[in-house]
Amino acid sequence: MRDRTVIVTGANSGMGLAATVELARLGAHVIMACRSRERGEQALQEAQRQSGSDRLRLMQLDLGSLASVRAFAAAFDEQHDTLDALINNAGVVAIKRQTTADGFEAMMGVNHLGHFLLTNLLLEPLLRSPQGRIVTVSSGAHKIGNIHFDDPHLTKGYSVWKGYAQSKLANILFTKELAERLKGTTVTANSLHPGAVGTNLGVDRATGFGRRIHALLRPFFLTPEEGARTTVYLASSPEVSSISGEYFYRKRIVPVSARAQDMELASRLWAWSEQEVGLSGDTGARR
Repeated sequence: MRDRTVIVTGANSGMGLAATVELARLGAHVIMACRSRERGEQALQEAQRQSGSDRLRLMQLDLGSLASVRAFAAAFDEQHDTLDALINNAGVVAIKRQTTADGFEAMMGVNHLGHFLLTNLLLEPLLRSPQGRIVTVSSGAHKIGNIHFDDPHLTKGYSVWKGYAQSKLANILFTKELAERLKGTTVTANSLHPGAVGTNLGVDRATGFGRRIHALLRPFFLTPEEGARTTVYLASSPEVSSISGEYFYRKRIVPVSARAQDMELASRLWAWSEQEVGLSGDTGARR
């Protein structure tokens, strides 16, 4: 990974920070894409301390704001000719229904639509890389997910699991459709399940709801470093340089649900996503 440029979203904590540290240790130039500048600065210092690398940089990115995603992509494109790996790691779990700056249900908006737009806007520098890689963190929760096209932002009958599973299924469908669109190029796209990792996902920052449950279950969770291993593997290993459109767990390709294999559903989700984020059909990855 020496001298390769990598973007990690949600790099200020958990698996994002762990992946950042490991990639920096491997010699990569890592851009830490973080929503909060304050938490990002703290994470940057910690990543520098742990990795011993000075090839780390913080850039602000709020995946819950399409304007922020567009500004981030434009700023990156001005400063970099190529991008070797994009790690779509950031994610939210909303116990109560919340919306993004653009009115999207928060989990669909951040976990899927923000990354969907970001990836498409960064395709040109990825294509200019000798071998670009797109790695998207999904979850085994996709197996209970469905894409609720009649009410994708869950204005009725909201539940955290319904929303989270929908967004994680969307991650895999997006990856599979993207891999199809990138056939014949040097760019690959894969997704993964990191395992049950002890992070702050699902903990309400304001009320602390969920913190006690996390504390009780922490002995059974993987560490962020363990959870990040497959992410780092997909971003760096020569073993997967020609593999695209697959779903990994513990560095191995594993099966996905029937819905996650439905390419008609993947194509429909892509078209809907383009419309939601205002991405025209003549921009980004095309069939």
